[in-house]
Amino acid sequence: MDDAQADHLRAYGICYEALLRGARAEWLLNYRGGSFLVADFEGLPELCLERGVTAEYVADPGPIYAVIEAGNMEAVPLTKAPRVALYAPANEEMWDDAVMLALDYAQIPYDVIWNDVVLSGGLYQYDWLHLHHEDFTGQFGKFYGSFAGTPWYDAMEAQYRTEAAAAGYPSVAAYMGAAAEAVERYVAGGGFLFAMCAAADTLDIALAARDVDVVAEVFDDTPVDPRANELLAYGRTLAFTDFAVLPNPYVYEYSDIDTPRSISPAADPMHPGSFTLFEFSAKADTVPTILTQNHRSRITEFMGQTTAFTRATVKKSVVILATMDGYEEAKYVYGNHGEGFFSFLGGHDPEDFQHFIGELPTDLRFHKNSPGYRLILNNILFPAVRREELKT
Repeated sequence: MDDAQADHLRAYGICYEALLRGARAEWLLNYRGGSFLVADFEGLPELCLERGVTAEYVADPGPIYAVIEAGNMEAVPLTKAPRVALYAPANEEMWDDAVMLALDYAQIPYDVIWNDVVLSGGLYQYDWLHLHHEDFTGQFGKFYGSFAGTPWYDAMEAQYRTEAAAAGYPSVAAYMGAAAEAVERYVAGGGFLFAMCAAADTLDIALAARDVDVVAEVFDDTPVDPRANELLAYGRTLAFTDFAVLPNPYVYEYSDIDTPRSISPAADPMHPGSFTLFEFSAKADTVPTILTQNHRSRITEFMGQTTAFTRATVKKSVVILATMDGYEEAKYVYGNHGEGFFSFLGGHDPEDFQHFIGELPTDLRFHKNSPGYRLILNNILFPAVRREELKT
């Protein structure tokens, strides 16, 4: 998985296929970019050739293990093919989802689920859940100022209001808040959550605001409580604390968790800047090492409705995996919650600096070595790791 690999992204799919077939596999952390050691199974060479993945035959792995033992590396067993769920409503035609693109390209199977599954307890059949640009605060994505009155926005608002009423909730905020609580329980019970873009901060905002109305009056009949920020319950959140909500529907921002660069990019789109992955001890800090496996330590920045996280709002118990170069911002964070784990990655699409509504999705055939998309796929394979090996 170093620069010798022709297609980094589909290599994850090969490893997943090996696990599906019951083949023995190990993740060689920090060894040649985080390579996979997979026991041969029928058709493996042909499968690698078909998918354009570079594989090397190793008759005796002993010398590899010796190198790993002597350095900041670790061989971690992979024991199962994780069951994957992507959370998304029916009206997703306006946006693409980088995780869905990564899974489709790597040929890793998944189910698309929505609140009917989440609110009925159906999450527990999955090992891994992904959230992307869903708004758990009930503010319809904060698109009111720019898109109110457009057919797609009106259809989205009507859909959410209809669903909330049918499910017995008094408002969309209450409906989505209940979904946020169900996701929190799933993680606390041992699930793994990966979130990008707006879902990363709106989930925690919704959890903190379950007993106070922070939704602007234009969206709901109940006016915003002027003491809303004083009443937020940060003890309920996963990753963030001491943040202030911004309920004004004309402000394209949920809270001060997110960097202001999400609204006004400070960089030239031709030179968008970068973020840097931290290096961890593979033997002592296995989890963050897994989540940061890459052939690049510095990765080109990409924007999103939530681009990065103000470091002052990140809980002290949360591990920062990557920081924005030149800013007091965390780009990528990880933490434990109950018996489970979560990681949040700011931004929308690792290969599209400023992705706008309605743009064509990224074609990963032209980004098969993307270090940003590798971060997504690290998360997908993380639940495959044998739990007793995890030290963090």
